Amino acid sequence: MEAIAQVCDLYRDAPALAASGVHLVSTDEKTGIQALERAAETIPMTPGQAERQEAEYIRHGTQALIANFVVATGEVITPTIGATRTAEDFARHIAQTVDSDPEGEWIFLTDQLNIHQSETLVKLIAHRCDLPLELGEKGKSGILESMASRAAFLTEKSHRVRFVYIPKHTSWLNQIEIWFSILVRKLLRRGSFSSVAELKSRILSFIEYFNKTMAKPYKWTYTGRPLMA
Repeated sequence: MEAIAQVCDLYRDAPALAASGVHLVSTDEKTGIQALERAAETIPMTPGQAERQEAEYIRHGTQALIANFVVATGEVITPTIGATRTAEDFARHIAQTVDSDPEGEWIFLTDQLNIHQSETLVKLIAHRCDLPLELGEKGKSGILESMASRAAFLTEKSHRVRFVYIPKHTSWLNQIEIWFSILVRKLLRRGSFSSVAELKSRILSFIEYFNKTMAKPYKWTYTGRPLMA
């Protein structure tokens, strides 16, 4: 419960953190987004007749979206869309995000997936935070030795760029998951995409539209206390 309370406290403090220049973002991936093209056009609604959507579709491949939800504003920033979701992809995404304010302070809320605690990510954060450390060797020694040692480094509060990991089996605690559900409802579920390039373009256009017309911080009321006695 302490880890859950820590996340909830950050959500509560998000406006004050933003006012002091700290970027608090909720980050995760949505993988396997399919570029599905409907085999026939949707028949629009008419008086007495509901809209009819073609059930058959053509598959054009998949994309993976890595996105950041800014807790204080509700905006989605610096999205990354590509064919894979690897440790290198995630590290590049974090680098791209930090580049939007390279001297700023960043706190990334994310889950405990192995790519979020990778050797590549540790090396990136050590470089971006100008930490002259001997990192050791993966599987053998030092900071890079294990998932636990890498996580301890990545969560170090003295670092200008750091991570806070939500507990296992609490994906509902990660605010980006709420936004992913909006993306599915508003775009993906009823969309028809003729290629992965169109899928990527439509997702990016939706994010731009969302930020202009719909973005707002979530009213987070859960404090981390047990829901049942």
